[in-house]
This record gives sequence, C-alpha cells and structure tokens, in this order.
Amino acid sequence: MNKYILNTGVQEFIINNWNTDIMSVLLKKQQFTGVTQKALSEQLEAKKKCKDKLPTWFKTAQIYYPNKLNIEQTSSETTAQYKTTIVAGNTLLDLTGGFGVDSYFFSQKIKAVYHCELNENLSEIAQYNFDILGRKNITCIAENGLEFLAKTELDFDWIFIDPSRRNDAKEKVFFLSDCLPNVPENLALLFSKSKSLLIKTSPLLDFTIGINELKFVKEIQVVALQNDVKELLWIVEKNYDKEIKVKTINLSKSKTETFEFALNNEKKVVSSLSEPLTYLYEPNSAILKSGAFKSVGNHFKLNKLHEHSHLYTSNDLLDFPGRIFKIDAVIPFNKKEIQKQKIVKANITTRNFPESVAYIRKKYKIKDGGHTYLFFTTDSRDKLVLLKCSKVQFATSPS
Repeated sequence: MNKYILNTGVQEFIINNWNTDIMSVLLKKQQFTGVTQKALSEQLEAKKKCKDKLPTWFKTAQIYYPNKLNIEQTSSETTAQYKTTIVAGNTLLDLTGGFGVDSYFFSQKIKAVYHCELNENLSEIAQYNFDILGRKNITCIAENGLEFLAKTELDFDWIFIDPSRRNDAKEKVFFLSDCLPNVPENLALLFSKSKSLLIKTSPLLDFTIGINELKFVKEIQVVALQNDVKELLWIVEKNYDKEIKVKTINLSKSKTETFEFALNNEKKVVSSLSEPLTYLYEPNSAILKSGAFKSVGNHFKLNKLHEHSHLYTSNDLLDFPGRIFKIDAVIPFNKKEIQKQKIVKANITTRNFPESVAYIRKKYKIKDGGHTYLFFTTDSRDKLVLLKCSKVQFATSPS
C-alpha cells in the first residue's frame, strides 16, 4: 500500500479525473512524488468501476483502491447488502475477505466480523478503508483463512466463503473442489468452528454438483440484479438432512421479487398446458436459473404454452415475478402470415424455438426496440407460433 497516494494533491487529482482517458495519464511524466503514472491510472480505473457498483466507496473521500480486478471480482453493494438478511448472531468469519465489501455490510448486522485475506497488501487496503468508512468492528487478518481457522480458539455464528476458481478456462460446469479454498475437502474443519456456512458461487455451478459436494445443503438462493443472475448463495448447516429449499431473488431499484419452492417438489408437479390466452408471463432470470419451471406455474395457477417453452398464460391478470404482456395476436409461423403484420420494429424473444433472434431480425427485416414485443415459441400442439404482445404496466410488475 503506497501511502503517497493518500496525499492531498493526489487525492484531489483522482476525484477530479476519475473519468479521464487512462492512456493520456499513462503517457504523461510522473506528476506526483512517490506515485508512478501507472499507480495513478490504477486508482482512476478502480474508482471508475466503483461508481455504480460500489457507490459508498466511490463517494467517500480518502478511499484507497486496489487493482481493478479486485473490484470486478467483488460483490456489488446491492448483493452484499442482501446477504445481511441471511445471517444473524454476534460473530462472523469472512474466510476469503478480498476488498471487503461483504465484510463491510456484514459488520452492520453482526457484532464482530473477522476478515481473512491471504494477500497482505489487499488486507492492509481493506483495513484502511474500513477505518475510513467507520467500521470499527471488523478485524483484518492477513492470513490464509483455513490456516487461521485451524489454530483459532474462536467459534463463529457464521462462516462466509467466496471460493475463487483455480482454472478460468472451465467455462460451463465446475466443481467446488476445483476452487480455492477447497470447501468440500475442509467441511470438517469449517463445521468444527461454526454450525452455519454461507457460500457464494458463480451461477455456473450446477445444483446437483453443489449438493453432492457440500452434503448438508439447507437452502440455495439464486440472486439476480436487474434481471441478471449474479451469484448463487448456498446455506449449509451442520448435519442438515431435510428438504432443500430454493429461493429466487431479483433485486431492482423499485422492488425485490422473490419466489420459493422445495427442490424435490419440482419433479412431482404436473404442468397444465393450454393455447395462448389473454396474458403472457415470462419468469425473471433468477426463476429460470433455478429450474422452477413447473413450480412457478403451479403456484400462480398459470398454464404453460409448452412443456419446454417456459412461458405461461392466463385469462385473468395476475401479479407475477417477471414480465407480463397482453397477447394482441397469435400468428402461425410462416413468412406470409408474418409479413402481413408489417412489423418494422420490435423487441424479440425466442423460447423453445429453432431459429435465433439475429436470424429472425435479418429474415423479416425487423429493427430492435419500440413498444411491440414478439415471442417466437412452440405451442401446446408442438406448432411454431409468433405471439405479438404489448407490455402490461401492472402496478407491481418490473419495468
């Protein structure tokens, strides 16, 4: 941690130039004693990344920023704040502390938070920023979290873990045993110090793989921000062997959409199919990621258009965790019928459909945008159809 970066002149430059062209800063001669242009540009880049993701840090004077990669890898303020609704008690260990965003918000709910970070420089930065932000109940430990856990006499109400991928080349499916720390391998140690674990993983982790590796999963939470799934949260409880609950959360500026179901029940539910009725419902991304394709329709008493389309319909307008549309026309999928509609601009979605959005736009010369919504899908008779829709401004539906 370079203390020269905290000098008044340097800090004023960062505040006034965070949105400047980085290359122009790098090409200048060194402007400040003890601070290279590279170090200065790194502060500017990291601060810029915090503007929307970490506004508390962005707006606070004298914050010291780490490498921009640390900012990219950390939780957003919104998702970090959500995690505080899960935990309770007096003590929490953040086993993989990083920049400290999760620890910061946990400290607003938990009396004593312990922040472990193997990178000594990042640990020092986190401790400095906690002091600037007024969080006096966080203890930073520049050490491997598992090694600290093995020798400490402390017990914790919760242990929070955000494992990092060892191999970034594994793009689709990965195992927790491929991550650092290796949580499955160290469950006995973790449970010797706490009965409750909260584990954050990428949405790419398959439910079945995670359940098999973690053994005592009590709940899986799928967290989306503005309809973009950001993370899975695994609540793991010592010796838990009952039904696993899945909760979906879609956080937006105006509201929070939630939906819960029992994982085992999803296989037992039988969907009701029908032709398109008056309204069309598209679940939010958290629900789609959770695989609650039957449960969500059953809960809201909606019919599915097709077993594999994951679009729902009803005659009565219902509140729903996703987008809601009025079906204005049901059009058979053939070129002549579609051209009759004379659609030049529309928002296009495909569900259980053989052609891509890009291909459809090119074939029918339809520009993106406007107030018309087109759903290309398969109906209950296995026929390809186009649903021409308009969005419903339901009182509590997402914008």
